[in-house]
Amino acid sequence: MRLTTMFTPDRERYEGVRPINIYLLRLVYFLVFVAIGYSSWSKILAHQGPWDYLHGLAYCALGTYSAMCILGVVHPLKMLPLMLFMIIYKILWLWIVAYPLWSTGNLTGNPAEPMAKAFLWVALFIVAVPWKYALNTFVLNRRPSVQNPNNSLKSDVAKPRALG
Repeated sequence: MRLTTMFTPDRERYEGVRPINIYLLRLVYFLVFVAIGYSSWSKILAHQGPWDYLHGLAYCALGTYSAMCILGVVHPLKMLPLMLFMIIYKILWLWIVAYPLWSTGNLTGNPAEPMAKAFLWVALFIVAVPWKYALNTFVLNRRPSVQNPNNSLKSDVAKPRALG
């Protein structure tokens, strides 16, 4: 694949999304799977005795979240709602937890500091998302167009048939 085609929307393979976005999405899903998957599943599998209900909930949610990221590697556009969830909760946490600590000079040395540093990687997630596709597909509920052999665009939504 040539560099110029990486930045050209691919209507046939990726519903009009640029291949660079697809590869970045796959990279992010894979990195989340490895990082969160390792930490959460090693805790889940090595844990002995009863769980504290909140810690159990957190590790189960993170384990499930990391497992879902495998689907994102295979189907990056279909799993965009998971990516949007990751972006929203990380930005929200940075805004309501980390920012007040940082603005008062209390983030350094705080138990929240490592999480704040990890959540700053949300910038990569934001860059990876094909925002026009996400808006059209998940907010405006518009189906992407695909190119037919005659080079005219047609919708993938079935047209109603005439009765009779």
